[in-house]
Amino acid sequence: MELMTNPQAWIDFIRQPWHWAVSGVAISAILFVMTWMGRSFGMSTAFKSFCNIAGAGKKYEFFNFDLKNEYWRLAFAAGTVGGGFIAATFLASPEAPAISEATIAHLQNDWGMSYPQGHGLLPDVFNFGNIKGVLLAIVGGFLVGFGARYGDGCTSGHAISGLSHLQLPSLITVIGFFIGGLTMTWLILPLFFS
Repeated sequence: MELMTNPQAWIDFIRQPWHWAVSGVAISAILFVMTWMGRSFGMSTAFKSFCNIAGAGKKYEFFNFDLKNEYWRLAFAAGTVGGGFIAATFLASPEAPAISEATIAHLQNDWGMSYPQGHGLLPDVFNFGNIKGVLLAIVGGFLVGFGARYGDGCTSGHAISGLSHLQLPSLITVIGFFIGGLTMTWLILPLFFS
C-alpha cells in the first residue's frame, strides 16, 4: 500500500537488486509481442537507420530504405540510452552486484583489477581514466560493430530473436559468440592482465 502513496518507496523498490529472471521474463514478453506484430528484435539494425539518416543511402544502396518502418527501432535505441542514463544516475542500486568471492579475488590478485564498492558495476580496467581501459573499449567496440555487421545481426538479434524463431544461421552465430567469449576469457584476457 505504501508504494501507491509514497514516490520514494517506488524508487527504493526499483533500485533494489533484481533477480536475473525478471529481465528474462520481460524480454520474453517483448519478443512475443514483437513476433505477433511481425517485427524482429535487435539493436544493430538501428545503426543502419542512423546511417540512413546521415545520408549514406545516397551513396550506398544498402542504406537506402524507407525509414518509416524503423521509427520504432530508433525510439527503442533512444530509450535504451536514456533509460541507461536514468538508471545509472538516479536509480543505481545501493549495493554492487553479487559476485563470488573467488571471482573478486581472481580479478584483484591475478589481473590487478579492483572490484567496485558501492553501486559501481565494472572493474576499474574499463574506467576511462585508465589508458588500458580506453584502448580495450575502443578495440572492443570496433570488433563488436564489425562482428554485428559481418554476422548480419548482433547478440540480441541472433540469440534472442533468431533462436526464438528457430533460425539455423542464428544458432551457428550464437555458437560462434560462445566460442569467441570463451576464447577471450580464457586465452586473450589473461595475456592482457598477467
